Amino acid sequence: MIENMGVAIRCRELRHTYDGKVEAVRGLNLEIQAGECFGLLGPNGAGKTTTIEILEGLLKPTSGQVEILGHTWSRHSRELREAVGISLQETRLSEKLTVRETLDLFAAFYRHPRSAAEVMEEMTLTEKADAWVGKLSGGQKQRLAVATALVANPKILFLDEPTTGLDPQSRRQLWEVIRQFQQRGGTVLLTTHYMDEAERLADRIAIIDHGLTIASGTPAELIERLGGHHRVDFAATDDSHRDMERWRSLPGVEAVQEEDGKVMLSVREPHETIPALLAELQMRGSDLLHLTTRHATLEDVFVNLTGRHLRED
Repeated sequence: MIENMGVAIRCRELRHTYDGKVEAVRGLNLEIQAGECFGLLGPNGAGKTTTIEILEGLLKPTSGQVEILGHTWSRHSRELREAVGISLQETRLSEKLTVRETLDLFAAFYRHPRSAAEVMEEMTLTEKADAWVGKLSGGQKQRLAVATALVANPKILFLDEPTTGLDPQSRRQLWEVIRQFQQRGGTVLLTTHYMDEAERLADRIAIIDHGLTIASGTPAELIERLGGHHRVDFAATDDSHRDMERWRSLPGVEAVQEEDGKVMLSVREPHETIPALLAELQMRGSDLLHLTTRHATLEDVFVNLTGRHLRED
């Protein structure tokens, strides 16, 4: 019997090399506390999927240590499989089984499962209980995939892109399911391409790139480290976007980036920066083509750290 412990997931100096050549994970360190929702973010090819498969016990690391609830996959695989629920990015289920039969089948794999009826109610699938899986919509199939993980009555829930294909209402329903799972003492490891989702759900986040953690902390901490609470983006008629040093010298500016002909300023006090910006453009004889101001987001942190948007290949 595995009891919840202070640290739910821990890995030290985790490495994995494919065919002795491609080093997908290069000494990764993670520590996830019991009861928290932990977001693992990274661009494609960052080593995120490899890391998750190792933590789930689906892949053996080349080197390094992994502990799940204080146990290892090599010595306690049976106990750990009872303690984790996994929802993969693409879950292929038998299309000739009904929703109820599918959940009953998955429940039969575990010694202390939840009832299929309870999980169907939680995932808003009760009305589809007797429908064939092959007749479900894409969003319903995605909810059923998460349901197959929940029916295990796990202590840790691995959710890989759980809201892909869901409509906005279903997304928010799943967010509530995740929060309820946490309230029952469960731990969630979440990967997502939706930065707003990570910002809303994750207690802490690790951003990985090239097989290493490049930043970690709460969403608020990561945004704070960006160097400003606000973003001011603008474009002008001349080549202003090339004069990075001039914009960096404006009052309140903490960081400057250029993308697609626009200048993006990270600032702490936009009411100080914007008048100075407009005065500078007027002095140059430049016309303003575009100006927006907003609060900084996790997306800004991600782009600042990796140079890429999360959905870019």
